[in-house]
Amino acid sequence: MEGLKASTFISFPSFSSKFSSRRTIKPSIQINKDSINQSKTKNGLRVKSTLTSTQRPESGIRSRTTISKAVEELYAIMDVVADRDEMHKNIGLQRDNWNHLLLTSVNGMTVTAATMSGLAGMSSGAFSGAPLLALKLSSALLYLAATGVLMVMNKIQPSQLAEEQRNASRLFKHLHEEIKTSLALKSPDSNEVKEIMEKVLALDRAYPLPLLGAMLDKFPKNVEPAVWWPKHVDSSRVRAADKKAVKNGWSEKLEEEMKEIAGVLKRKDTADYVRLSKVALMVSKVLAICGPVFTGLAAVGAACVGRSRPWAVFMGVVFGSLATIVNTLEHGGQVGMVFEMYRSSAGFYRLMEESIESTLHERKDRRENGDLFEAKVALELGRNLSELRNLASASSSSSSRIYMDR
Repeated sequence: MEGLKASTFISFPSFSSKFSSRRTIKPSIQINKDSINQSKTKNGLRVKSTLTSTQRPESGIRSRTTISKAVEELYAIMDVVADRDEMHKNIGLQRDNWNHLLLTSVNGMTVTAATMSGLAGMSSGAFSGAPLLALKLSSALLYLAATGVLMVMNKIQPSQLAEEQRNASRLFKHLHEEIKTSLALKSPDSNEVKEIMEKVLALDRAYPLPLLGAMLDKFPKNVEPAVWWPKHVDSSRVRAADKKAVKNGWSEKLEEEMKEIAGVLKRKDTADYVRLSKVALMVSKVLAICGPVFTGLAAVGAACVGRSRPWAVFMGVVFGSLATIVNTLEHGGQVGMVFEMYRSSAGFYRLMEESIESTLHERKDRRENGDLFEAKVALELGRNLSELRNLASASSSSSSRIYMDR
């Protein structure tokens, strides 16, 4: 320090030395403040040290807080989704047990009632009185009980309920994995949180947990594909100026290919599964009506068994046997489950169609990579890329042929 002061005193006058010392001190003080602010920001708030003196650290704090809040919300939603998955899985097992236990009980009651009705008809020729009355009443009561249980079973369709819960469990598990992937690959924002919440609510509406008051109609007038996803809102449409702006793996040929595939899904796959759903629904309706009618007629026949009424024995035994056959076909064959399976398959192809259309309506720079999207579509449809392209080309040629015929 003494040597430094001496050199300063020798080289400059006293006034200029003080002035120059002040000028040299100011930048050092400013640098120290910036370094202190940066170190505090780095240690306390973990903001990058590349901030300049003109930048405000509050903006970085807000964005970081927003990101962390979105992550916390997604973790909370993921817990709810996992709980929903477990609930639907357990309820699905319970309702599947309902189907087996109720079917076994109804068939047991029906067979027992038919046997009692036959014994009452055989006993009416030899003796009457208390034994005959007991057989008649027991057979009639069993038929009436089977009729009541069948009406409830045919109304709720336990096999269809179980299939709904299995589908819901699968879809909630898929949504859970989607959230995990989103958290692992990128930093989510509030828009993604809102989108995930809409998906959860759409699944709740499509597959309700409560049985009373919220159960889906098991015999709808109009058969529509199952819908378990929210409606896509196209916030950005393709403009003419954007068609050549960003490629992102997309080309005009790929866009035409995706349009043709969406058309095939709508005309063929979705329509076929809706048609099969209508057939299964018609069979379910016929069997659901025939079962209680047969047991009701058998109950009337069992109650009228006597010496001069052989037709009553015929009704009690034959209609009881027919009711057992119909119930086994309906609930043992799980016709309601078949209807729900076809309806869900139609919904799957409807979802694929809407996903392709919504992707094509977005700007190219906002879309998923074209090659990756094409691979996903191929895997979802169970085809390789060459088969998918052949499907699109065949659809395009058939459409042009139809147009030429017109």
